[in-house]
Amino acid sequence: MTSASETVALPAGSAPASSAPRRRLPPLAVLLSALFVALLVIATVAPRWLAPLDPLEGDFLAVLQPPGAEHPFGTDRLGRDVLSRTVHGARYSLFIGIGGTAISVLAGVLLGLVAGQKQWLLDEGLSRLFDVISSFPGVLLAMLVVVFLGPGLANIALAVGIAGVPKFARVVRAQTRIVRQADYVTHAYIYGRSRAQVFFGHLLPNVLVAVPVTATVYVGSTVLAASGLSFLGLGPQPPTPEWGVMLAESRDVLRVAWWPGVFPGAAITLTVISFTVLGHHLQRRFEGRLA
Repeated sequence: MTSASETVALPAGSAPASSAPRRRLPPLAVLLSALFVALLVIATVAPRWLAPLDPLEGDFLAVLQPPGAEHPFGTDRLGRDVLSRTVHGARYSLFIGIGGTAISVLAGVLLGLVAGQKQWLLDEGLSRLFDVISSFPGVLLAMLVVVFLGPGLANIALAVGIAGVPKFARVVRAQTRIVRQADYVTHAYIYGRSRAQVFFGHLLPNVLVAVPVTATVYVGSTVLAASGLSFLGLGPQPPTPEWGVMLAESRDVLRVAWWPGVFPGAAITLTVISFTVLGHHLQRRFEGRLA
C-alpha cells in the first residue's frame, strides 16, 4: 500500500484524463431539428424518394381510407395519397419560406445599411417607415399585399417578405451604428483606406455576421404565415399540394377523418420548431464567440 504523501509519477507531457478537453455534442433537440430539415431538403429536391405516388392522382375507390400499409398517411376526400401530398408540399412551403426570408434579408440589409449611416434625416425617415410597417401584424400586412397583387406562390412569398423587412433592417441598422464607431474602422481610415475598402473589408462583414442567425429563425415564421394565408385561399390554389391548402381542404371532413388535416399540420409545426431550434442554437454559439 502507498501512503497518502506518495504521488504517482506521470510521463512527461501527459495530463490527467479528467483535464483533457472534451467536445460537447449538440443537444438532442438540435440534432433532431437538423435531421428534420435535411428530410425537408430531400423532400424538396427528390420527393419521389420518400413518396412515389402521384400527389394529384385521385382514386374514388379509396376515398378517406385511414392510415394503413398501402397509404401510411391515409387518403383525402378525393382518394389522393396524403403522404405524397405532404411530402410534395414541402417544396412549396419551403419555397415560400426561404424566398420570403431572402426578400426580407436583401431589402432589410440594404435599408439598414443606409439608415445606419451618418445622415440624420435619412435615418429618421427610414426608422419611422420601419415603425409604420411594424405597427401592422405580419399576417395582416401580408394579406393586404396579396389582395393587391393577387394569390399565387410568388406573390405570397413577396408578401411575407415585405412583412419581415423591418426585423432585419433594425438589426442591420443597430449593428452598422456600432461597427461604424469601432476603433478598427477608425484606424483603417487613419491608415489611408478608402471608403470602399473600409465598407467591404470591415463594415459589411461585421454587420452581416448576425443576419444568418435571425434569418434561420425567421424561415419557420415565414412558413407558418404562408400556410395561414394559403389556408385562407390567398396562396396557391387547389389541387396544389401545399400544406395550407391541404388544411383548408380537410375542414369539411375533419369530423369523419382526422388524417388529411393532422399530417400537413404536423409538418408545419415540426418545420417551425426545427428552424426555431436551429436558429436559437446558432444564436447561442454566436453570442458565445462574442463573449
